[in-house]
Amino acid sequence: MNKYFLFSSLFATSCTPQADSMDVSKDKNVLFIVVDDLTTTLGCYGHPVVKTPNIDRLAGIGVKFNHAYCNFAVSNPSRSSFLTGLKPETTTILDNVKSLQSILGDRITLPYLFRKNGYHTMSLGKIFHGGMEHNDLKAWDEIYSFGATEIGKTGEKRNMTGGALKWCEWMAAEGEDEDQADGQIARKAVEFISAKRDKPFFLAVGFHKPHDPFYAPRKYFDMYPLEICNPPVLPQGWVAPYKHTLPTETAVFDKFTDQDKREFLRSYWACCSFLDAQVGKLLKALEESGQIDNTLIIFMGDHGYHLGEHNWWNKVTIFEKGTNAPFIVAGQSLGKKGVESDAMFEFIDIYPTLAELFSLHDTPQYLEGRSFSAVLRNPSLKFRTSVRAVIRRGEMLGRTVKTDKWRYTEWDNGDKGMELYDQENDPVEYNNLATSQAHATIIAEMKKLLYQKD
Repeated sequence: MNKYFLFSSLFATSCTPQADSMDVSKDKNVLFIVVDDLTTTLGCYGHPVVKTPNIDRLAGIGVKFNHAYCNFAVSNPSRSSFLTGLKPETTTILDNVKSLQSILGDRITLPYLFRKNGYHTMSLGKIFHGGMEHNDLKAWDEIYSFGATEIGKTGEKRNMTGGALKWCEWMAAEGEDEDQADGQIARKAVEFISAKRDKPFFLAVGFHKPHDPFYAPRKYFDMYPLEICNPPVLPQGWVAPYKHTLPTETAVFDKFTDQDKREFLRSYWACCSFLDAQVGKLLKALEESGQIDNTLIIFMGDHGYHLGEHNWWNKVTIFEKGTNAPFIVAGQSLGKKGVESDAMFEFIDIYPTLAELFSLHDTPQYLEGRSFSAVLRNPSLKFRTSVRAVIRRGEMLGRTVKTDKWRYTEWDNGDKGMELYDQENDPVEYNNLATSQAHATIIAEMKKLLYQKD
């Protein structure tokens, strides 16, 4: 275990509790759970096979959002965006290399704002992208990271690409949950939740799985026999509209056998059930400590993920599967519980929403998102009528805008191609209508939406 303690008298003045900052929200604390590479493969989102009883239970006491969208389907750009409340093009972080510290300056990240308002802040696992250069060190009273034990590094394993993609590997690991990093993260979170303290807390828990490589204790693999792991069937003859619609590794996945696809699904699903067990430990700790009724719980994936749709087995797209991610909120600040919401929002809206819910002082005026706190109080409300995202292919950007009915994408401002999908009749987006003259009016309207100012 690596751990870093950030007790700083340098920020003592700015981190002094402000007596009236907790008066508006009915919740005292925040449990902020961010999951790496998690798509909607959850029971509560209607998946017919994957077993996630604890996350389903969370949805049963909260609001499940069906239309939550990241602004960039890669970890570092997405997290840097929603934790600063700024669009990826504003942060200029468009890959996993550029560091947050290189662009942060005097900007106030979401956890730092809670710390400035008197909260005890703890980071467990992956919240910002990873590594000190990607973190906001001012934001945390404590930072912890973890790794697998020697036992947890052993087990039956296989690379599904014969080594062509080093990340594309599963392992049914020996040992128990706490022989893996996520099990240790859960244990530390339970310790934190169970301890008595005078200050409210902002506990950020960043679970790694189901991110590749797909390692989880063997018992979770045993939950999914290969014969029930049925890969999606693509429309006959489907090909991507452009070579840059998908990243460059598509040739590797073209060689996937049926066995490879089933093993990929089994290992991803096993990691989802492993994740679910860790979430259950956190919920139990909140219940046993009497804090389930005063803690706002946010559970989210950092972006979407393809599991064979478009013959793609990864992230880094601006399709629905790449940008849509699970998002569940539970707590006393909600107007209704055990319901779902079809309100659309972008991840940049998370920061201003929490800032408003908890009436946080010194909330930055430059935030580019908008608060959807009214939707939390009334989940039947509409919010955004369109959402946007970007992706990068080399030096070229792809931009997309989605409404209830359509998704429209431009590559290099349209110079390298356009894509239009009917979200109602083609929800997985296989039939590109952008070349159809019958849709010229729709394309013109969507183009305006794509570039309009919020």
